[in-house]
Amino acid sequence: MNKSLLDDKSFLENDNIYLRNVSLDDVNDSYYQWLNDPQVNQFLETRFVVQSKTKIAEFVTSKDGNSDEILLAICDKKHDLHIGNIKLGPINWYHRRAEISLLIGNKSYWGKGIATQAIELISQFAFQTLNLNKIMAGAYKNNTGSIKAFQKCGYKIEGEVEDYVLVNNLGVALVKLGITAKQFSQR
Repeated sequence: MNKSLLDDKSFLENDNIYLRNVSLDDVNDSYYQWLNDPQVNQFLETRFVVQSKTKIAEFVTSKDGNSDEILLAICDKKHDLHIGNIKLGPINWYHRRAEISLLIGNKSYWGKGIATQAIELISQFAFQTLNLNKIMAGAYKNNTGSIKAFQKCGYKIEGEVEDYVLVNNLGVALVKLGITAKQFSQR
Protein backbone atom coordinates (compact mmCIF):
# COMPACT_ATOMS: atom_id res chain seq x y z
CA MET A 1 0.00 0.00 0.00
CA ASN A 2 1.38 3.38 -0.96
CA LYS A 3 0.90 5.45 2.20
CA SER A 4 1.52 8.72 0.34
CA LEU A 5 -1.44 7.90 -1.90
CA LEU A 6 -3.69 7.83 1.17
CA ASP A 7 -2.28 11.12 2.49
CA ASP A 8 -3.56 13.05 -0.51
CA LYS A 9 -6.87 14.76 0.38
CA SER A 10 -8.18 14.29 -3.14
CA PHE A 11 -7.37 10.58 -3.06
CA LEU A 12 -10.93 9.40 -2.38
CA GLU A 13 -13.55 12.08 -2.79
CA ASN A 14 -16.86 13.08 -4.27
CA ASP A 15 -18.67 16.43 -4.26
CA ASN A 16 -19.50 16.24 -0.52
CA ILE A 17 -16.86 14.20 1.32
CA TYR A 18 -13.31 12.99 1.14
CA LEU A 19 -11.56 10.10 2.84
CA ARG A 20 -8.03 10.37 4.24
CA ASN A 21 -5.85 8.58 6.76
CA VAL A 22 -6.90 9.01 10.37
CA SER A 23 -4.04 10.74 12.18
CA LEU A 24 -3.16 11.37 15.81
CA ASP A 25 -4.31 14.96 15.25
CA ASP A 26 -7.83 13.52 14.89
CA VAL A 27 -7.70 12.10 18.42
CA ASN A 28 -9.43 15.07 19.97
CA ASP A 29 -12.45 15.87 22.14
CA SER A 30 -14.90 15.21 19.29
CA TYR A 31 -13.55 11.73 18.51
CA TYR A 32 -13.44 10.93 22.24
CA GLN A 33 -17.06 12.06 22.68
CA TRP A 34 -18.27 10.02 19.69
CA LEU A 35 -16.90 6.78 21.09
CA ASN A 36 -18.35 7.43 24.53
CA ASP A 37 -21.79 8.61 23.37
CA PRO A 38 -24.31 5.76 23.92
CA GLN A 39 -26.36 6.90 20.93
CA VAL A 40 -23.34 6.95 18.60
CA ASN A 41 -21.73 3.73 19.84
CA GLN A 42 -24.91 1.64 20.25
CA PHE A 43 -23.89 -0.67 17.38
CA LEU A 44 -20.14 -0.71 18.10
CA GLU A 45 -18.33 -3.36 20.10
CA THR A 46 -16.24 -0.57 21.63
CA ARG A 47 -19.30 0.50 23.63
CA PHE A 48 -18.43 -1.99 26.38
CA VAL A 49 -15.26 -0.15 27.39
CA VAL A 50 -15.02 3.53 28.27
CA GLN A 51 -12.71 5.01 25.68
CA SER A 52 -9.86 7.35 26.58
CA LYS A 53 -7.83 9.52 24.25
CA THR A 54 -4.87 7.24 25.02
CA LYS A 55 -6.78 4.13 23.90
CA ILE A 56 -8.02 5.90 20.79
CA ALA A 57 -4.48 7.06 19.96
CA GLU A 58 -3.18 3.50 20.39
CA PHE A 59 -5.86 2.22 18.01
CA VAL A 60 -5.08 4.89 15.41
CA THR A 61 -1.33 4.21 15.71
CA SER A 62 -1.91 0.46 15.26
CA LYS A 63 -3.59 1.11 11.90
CA ASP A 64 -1.01 3.61 10.59
CA GLY A 65 0.81 2.00 7.67
CA ASN A 66 -1.05 -1.30 8.17
CA SER A 67 -1.84 -2.55 4.66
CA ASP A 68 -4.18 -5.22 6.07
CA GLU A 69 -6.47 -2.70 7.83
CA ILE A 70 -6.97 0.70 6.26
CA LEU A 71 -8.54 3.24 8.62
CA LEU A 72 -9.77 6.41 6.94
CA ALA A 73 -11.39 9.58 8.24
CA ILE A 74 -14.66 10.61 6.64
CA CYS A 75 -14.46 14.38 6.17
CA ASP A 76 -17.00 17.00 5.16
CA LYS A 77 -15.41 18.65 2.14
CA LYS A 78 -17.13 22.04 2.53
CA HIS A 79 -16.05 22.51 6.17
CA ASP A 80 -12.88 20.36 6.08
CA LEU A 81 -14.28 18.58 9.14
CA HIS A 82 -13.64 15.02 10.38
CA ILE A 83 -17.13 13.54 10.93
CA GLY A 84 -16.52 9.80 11.14
CA ASN A 85 -14.34 6.85 10.15
CA ILE A 86 -14.47 3.95 7.73
CA LYS A 87 -12.22 0.89 7.90
CA LEU A 88 -11.41 -1.60 5.18
CA GLY A 89 -10.08 -4.72 6.81
CA PRO A 90 -8.93 -7.07 7.79
CA ILE A 91 -7.94 -7.69 4.19
CA ASN A 92 -7.24 -11.27 3.13
CA TRP A 93 -4.85 -10.83 0.21
CA TYR A 94 -4.88 -14.54 -0.71
CA HIS A 95 -8.63 -14.62 -1.28
CA ARG A 96 -8.83 -10.91 -2.19
CA ARG A 97 -11.58 -10.12 0.30
CA ALA A 98 -12.12 -7.61 3.09
CA GLU A 99 -14.68 -6.28 5.51
CA ILE A 100 -15.96 -2.74 5.86
CA SER A 101 -16.98 -1.06 9.09
CA LEU A 102 -17.84 2.56 9.66
CA LEU A 103 -18.96 5.17 12.12
CA ILE A 104 -20.56 8.55 11.52
CA GLY A 105 -19.67 10.15 14.84
CA ASN A 106 -20.94 13.67 14.24
CA LYS A 107 -24.71 13.26 14.71
CA SER A 108 -25.51 16.40 12.71
CA TYR A 109 -24.50 14.37 9.61
CA TRP A 110 -26.83 11.43 10.33
CA GLY A 111 -29.51 10.75 7.75
CA LYS A 112 -27.75 12.73 5.02
CA GLY A 113 -26.37 9.84 2.98
CA ILE A 114 -22.79 10.27 4.23
CA ALA A 115 -22.41 6.57 5.11
CA THR A 116 -23.62 5.58 1.63
CA GLN A 117 -21.14 7.96 0.01
CA ALA A 118 -18.25 6.68 2.14
CA ILE A 119 -19.15 3.04 1.40
CA GLU A 120 -19.28 3.84 -2.32
CA LEU A 121 -15.85 5.50 -2.27
CA ILE A 122 -14.10 2.78 -0.25
CA SER A 123 -15.75 0.03 -2.33
CA GLN A 124 -14.57 1.63 -5.56
CA PHE A 125 -11.06 1.86 -4.12
CA ALA A 126 -11.14 -1.74 -2.88
CA PHE A 127 -12.20 -3.15 -6.24
CA GLN A 128 -10.47 -0.83 -8.71
CA THR A 129 -7.20 -0.04 -6.90
CA LEU A 130 -6.64 -2.96 -4.53
CA ASN A 131 -8.11 -5.51 -6.95
CA LEU A 132 -10.20 -7.17 -4.26
CA ASN A 133 -12.87 -9.65 -5.32
CA LYS A 134 -15.29 -9.53 -2.39
CA ILE A 135 -16.25 -7.06 0.32
CA MET A 136 -18.42 -7.94 3.27
CA ALA A 137 -20.05 -6.06 6.11
CA GLY A 138 -22.09 -6.92 9.14
CA ALA A 139 -24.77 -4.95 10.95
CA TYR A 140 -27.01 -5.62 13.90
CA LYS A 141 -30.47 -6.38 12.53
CA ASN A 142 -31.91 -3.30 14.26
CA ASN A 143 -29.29 -1.05 12.64
CA THR A 144 -31.52 -0.38 9.65
CA GLY A 145 -29.67 2.79 8.64
CA SER A 146 -26.41 0.92 8.12
CA ILE A 147 -28.09 -1.95 6.29
CA LYS A 148 -29.85 0.48 3.92
CA ALA A 149 -26.60 2.39 3.28
CA PHE A 150 -24.87 -0.79 2.15
CA GLN A 151 -27.85 -1.88 0.05
CA LYS A 152 -27.87 1.50 -1.74
CA CYS A 153 -24.31 0.69 -2.84
CA GLY A 154 -25.37 -2.68 -4.27
CA TYR A 155 -24.55 -4.89 -1.30
CA LYS A 156 -26.89 -7.87 -0.92
CA ILE A 157 -28.02 -9.46 2.34
CA GLU A 158 -26.29 -12.82 2.30
CA GLY A 159 -27.65 -14.13 5.57
CA GLU A 160 -28.35 -13.63 9.22
CA VAL A 161 -26.64 -15.04 12.26
CA GLU A 162 -29.33 -15.38 14.92
CA ASP A 163 -28.70 -14.14 18.47
CA TYR A 164 -25.21 -13.01 17.49
CA VAL A 165 -25.04 -10.20 20.07
CA LEU A 166 -26.80 -9.45 23.31
CA VAL A 167 -28.46 -6.07 23.61
CA ASN A 168 -30.15 -5.49 26.98
CA ASN A 169 -29.87 -9.25 27.54
CA LEU A 170 -31.83 -10.00 24.37
CA GLY A 171 -30.30 -11.77 21.38
CA VAL A 172 -30.05 -9.69 18.22
CA ALA A 173 -29.20 -11.12 14.81
CA LEU A 174 -26.22 -10.01 12.75
CA VAL A 175 -27.10 -9.26 9.12
CA LYS A 176 -24.26 -10.20 6.77
CA LEU A 177 -23.99 -8.18 3.56
CA GLY A 178 -21.63 -8.56 0.64
CA ILE A 179 -20.77 -7.60 -2.89
CA THR A 180 -18.30 -8.91 -5.46
CA ALA A 181 -16.18 -6.92 -7.87
CA LYS A 182 -18.34 -8.17 -10.74
CA GLN A 183 -21.57 -7.16 -9.00
CA PHE A 184 -20.15 -3.74 -8.17
CA SER A 185 -19.08 -3.09 -11.77
CA GLN A 186 -22.45 -4.23 -13.17
CA ARG A 187 -24.58 -1.87 -11.09
